[in-house]
Amino acid sequence: MIIIISLGSCKKNNPIETSLKSETNSKTEKEEIEAFFFIATANVTKSIISKSQIAQQKSSDSTIQQLNRKIEINQNQLLQDISKMATKKLIIITEINATHNERDLYDLIDASSTDFNKTYLTAMSESLKEQIGLFESISKQTNDKAILKLVLQYLPEQYQAFRELQRINYEIN
Repeated sequence: MIIIISLGSCKKNNPIETSLKSETNSKTEKEEIEAFFFIATANVTKSIISKSQIAQQKSSDSTIQQLNRKIEINQNQLLQDISKMATKKLIIITEINATHNERDLYDLIDASSTDFNKTYLTAMSESLKEQIGLFESISKQTNDKAILKLVLQYLPEQYQAFRELQRINYEIN
């Protein structure tokens, strides 16, 4: 009889232990989501910077060149802010994959002068949409005030750049 009672009590979960396990799992999941956000955003940002630099060199349209100077400055600041925040959270972005969309960059480099603007506008619009999606996604998945502040600071600027690209694309076509 004593053995049965002992075995029965061993099988019961300790509520404190269960609570700690669930808190640890949710914290780990939150950290994974944030780490993914920092790494993915850094990659997209670096890609946007590369596309901006190519556009400044290859585009014959002064409007595109000016917009890309603004985009490059904004994206460099975003990249610095992302890197600082990641470091504070002990997330190390050791290698940023600047060419995570290598095909886009090769297409821009290889585009003829007549096709460049259209190719560029399509590629940059896709990158900005991806970045906007990352910002919107993390804002729904985290309660971290620093990340939400970053999103509130940069998301309107990304929307503005996206709308400007759409406007230029409409004027060219």
